[in-house]
Amino acid sequence: MAEVIDGKSVAGDVVGAVKTLTAELVAKGKDRPGLAVVIVGEDPASQVYVASKSRTAKECGFHSVQHTLPAETSEPALLKIIGDLNADPAINGILVQLPLPAHIDAGKIIQTIAPEKDVDGFHFINVGKLGTGELETAFVPCTPAGSMLLIERVRGKDLSGLNAVVVGRSNIVGKPMANLLLAANCTVTIAHSRTKDLPALARTADILVAAVGRPEMIRGDWVKPGATVIDVGINRI
Repeated sequence: MAEVIDGKSVAGDVVGAVKTLTAELVAKGKDRPGLAVVIVGEDPASQVYVASKSRTAKECGFHSVQHTLPAETSEPALLKIIGDLNADPAINGILVQLPLPAHIDAGKIIQTIAPEKDVDGFHFINVGKLGTGELETAFVPCTPAGSMLLIERVRGKDLSGLNAVVVGRSNIVGKPMANLLLAANCTVTIAHSRTKDLPALARTADILVAAVGRPEMIRGDWVKPGATVIDVGINRI
């Protein structure tokens, strides 16, 4: 009988722990953690994500700031906002919602965020720290981090001796996911749409992470009995 991992329960535990830590900080006379979210344009999915991020930040007791900018905002204007947030001592974390309008260089914007405030974990310094195992000081992208929490709920923190297959090689999910699994002592294979005999490889996995943008790419008969499966993708079908 398959066991479904209760993501809502895990998320509730995380939010509860953050609320407690925030309250402890304030009780000691410390400043509230400050999170700034920046959105450019009116992409419907982005609007939903940003509203959720801001709402959760407030729920956790954070100092929450949101910059909602029109789609025609210039790149220099956005860089100015990022610079101001970098310099603001009340802001500890900066999230720039992607995608950005085509006339703005998203890579340039991301690399302008101060690494110590890059809570998305996209700055090259944080990417490098994760890749070299410096997890104590690295910001880790939230989707792989959340996926690891789900895996640990079932398998524990030490995954020694387990084979993990990550299907997907994006910088946002696939690659950081593989690094986190390596840090937990898994034997890790990164696969993708061009991998030879992907079904056979998937069947070797004790932990199978699907991080691809194609619905129903991973089939039920690709999963070996007892494997832990994390489906990262969100697709409209």
